[in-house]
Amino acid sequence: MRLCSSLVLGILKAANMNTDITASEKPQYPVIDRNPPLTKVVGNFSALDYLRFVTITGVSVTVGYLSGIKPNIRGPSMVTGGLIGIMGGFMYAYQNSAGRLMGFFPNEDEVARYKK
Repeated sequence: MRLCSSLVLGILKAANMNTDITASEKPQYPVIDRNPPLTKVVGNFSALDYLRFVTITGVSVTVGYLSGIKPNIRGPSMVTGGLIGIMGGFMYAYQNSAGRLMGFFPNEDEVARYKK
């Protein structure tokens, strides 16, 4: 494992690629938590985050169902689309919530809540 990560790091450095995992641009808004844990990010989901999560999941289930050409394929296709939608919706909501906590997205509500 260590050899593999060293090899990848060596290749990236040889290609002059940025290997720094921190953000390349500075936050434009107040930083609440530079490295928020999962529980804090999920606890910070707004109503809009949940709405986007549910919408992405619902659209994915519908697309999965409609993409099943034969009737006996529609069920598994719908479930697969739903699973993809759940993962994508969660990642999108997580990205927005974490971005607000780290100061990359507008975060007036979070500043008022956490900076008491």
